[in-house]
Amino acid sequence: MTSVPLDDLAPSSTHDYRRPRGLAAMFHDGAILTWRNLVSLPRTPELVLFTLIQPVMFVVLFNYVFGGSIGQSLPPGVSYAQFLIPGIMVQTIVFGTSATSVGLAEDLQKGLVDRFRSLPIARSAVLSGRIVADTVRLSMVALVLIVVGYVVGFRFEGGLLWGAVMIGFSVAFGFAMSWIMANIGMRVKDPETANTAGFVWLFPLTFLSSVFVPVATMPGWLQPIARNNPVTLVSNLLRELSILGRPAVGTVLPVVLWIIGLTAVFAPMAVNRYRKV
Repeated sequence: MTSVPLDDLAPSSTHDYRRPRGLAAMFHDGAILTWRNLVSLPRTPELVLFTLIQPVMFVVLFNYVFGGSIGQSLPPGVSYAQFLIPGIMVQTIVFGTSATSVGLAEDLQKGLVDRFRSLPIARSAVLSGRIVADTVRLSMVALVLIVVGYVVGFRFEGGLLWGAVMIGFSVAFGFAMSWIMANIGMRVKDPETANTAGFVWLFPLTFLSSVFVPVATMPGWLQPIARNNPVTLVSNLLRELSILGRPAVGTVLPVVLWIIGLTAVFAPMAVNRYRKV
């Protein structure tokens, strides 16, 4: 952790320091802590490396090992790479949110949160700084995944503009999911436990969806669960954006509602929890 961003938050006796107030203070403090978390990424190369390698492994394994059989269940003219990459993007974003819970648990364990409390900063800045920085990191991973996708045959059939919208929706969903992980990290307060607690429910959430296979190929009793899974809804939207470029209102609206709903519910919960830890 660099000391400069934190020192910038503290009042100085050597000059007239005037902090913004109200909403401006929240954004000001959040931006400083976002930068603090971003500059610390090079110091944890194993986290960045694992985040990049995992989706590449899934793309290679599923595309070349299972693509031949799964591809037969897809509509004519749709390759398995076109189907897979949007799903892998959502899975990668969802798995990547575990860094939020682990990072907050580490800050609690090391006593950094207590130091933040002693500074004149907005209460929400610590959480928003962490989550926005993690969202930026996930955006970078999504771009890398697109490059890998192009190598295996994925294309933005709907055009690059819709491709940018596709990445935007995936990152927005990750932002909303990060607030859930923030709550987990502040409750368990141990990095290893936070990592385990996150993956315990992230794995079934992603694998019981259309990330890897069409919902229609699943057992009948499982299809309603998979079809209404938010991961399925986001994956299907990204496929429409990348393949057709003409997303239906019935596909966009549920995703927007999930993103708004998750943020509206879990962001206040996280801020309230932060006041009590």
